[in-house]
Amino acid sequence: QVQLVESGGGLVQAGGSLRLSCAASGRTFSMYTMGWFRQAPGKEREFVAGINWSGDSTNYGDSVKGRFTISRDNAKNTVYLQMNSLKPDDTAVYSCAMNIRSGWSVPLIRNGYAYDYWGQGTQVTVSS
Repeated sequence: QVQLVESGGGLVQAGGSLRLSCAASGRTFSMYTMGWFRQAPGKEREFVAGINWSGDSTNYGDSVKGRFTISRDNAKNTVYLQMNSLKPDDTAVYSCAMNIRSGWSVPLIRNGYAYDYWGQGTQVTVSS
């Protein structure tokens, strides 16, 4: 059974930074594409970033490109999301997800339906 546990969320002022972590267990983490998504109240789930199994391919949502960086440490079974220059519009619950079936394929990995396992999410709140 795959378990994904996010951490690192919190309250930050606009312009600040946060680093989210997602620790995985139950599968050979290093084999799979990982993604970060977010969902704000009353809004649809939004793709934030994705990374392939080795970490040498990444993809970002348009609203975070240039501000957020996804990375992974396969030795620690962990994927990270470094968030800089945060804006109030970044306020949401951020969830990590694991893609088992399809591997790295853009634009497929930008769609939440491509992912098989999800974490519970961590709240990020950016104050103005």
